[in-house]
Amino acid sequence: MAEKEFIDYVSAIGNVATPLLVIALSAIGWRFKSSIERKADLENKLRDDRIDIYNLILEPFIILLMPDAAWTQDKRNKNINKNDLAVGKMLSLEYRRLGFKLSLMGSDPVVKSYNNLMQYFYGMEENQSASSKNFLKDMLELLGTFLLEIRKSMGNEATSLDHWDMCEWWMSDTRKIKNGNYNA
Repeated sequence: MAEKEFIDYVSAIGNVATPLLVIALSAIGWRFKSSIERKADLENKLRDDRIDIYNLILEPFIILLMPDAAWTQDKRNKNINKNDLAVGKMLSLEYRRLGFKLSLMGSDPVVKSYNNLMQYFYGMEENQSASSKNFLKDMLELLGTFLLEIRKSMGNEATSLDHWDMCEWWMSDTRKIKNGNYNA
């Protein structure tokens, strides 16, 4: 008889515990799912913000490396020196703000590659590297690395491209510069 009472107690506890366990596990699952969805939504919003920042940060470099013929072809640029415009953009307060935003929102490799690129430009005057034979090659390596890190941060982590591959599509002499066959 005692054995039957024990089984009845276990059965009663099981009948009460099963729905409570299901409710508890459902709540934990819902909370976990909500957390993942919230992180995904935040990442999507950050991605859009990052794209905007990356585009604005890259604009002076695009202007600097644009062929003179393409620059002057646009009538709005008729009496504007593209180098002065690009350098002016890089020295502006707005560009500094963008750099600050990049340092807060960019991935670590993106920020480090941007820092290396900017340090190279800051040191140009001091080292007079703009007149050096390797200036263009050094700058393209740094810019290509920055572009590659941006690419990786946007979801292409397994890319097989290198920093030179990131420059070839927009600069006709990239392979010559890479191989040291470029005469400026």
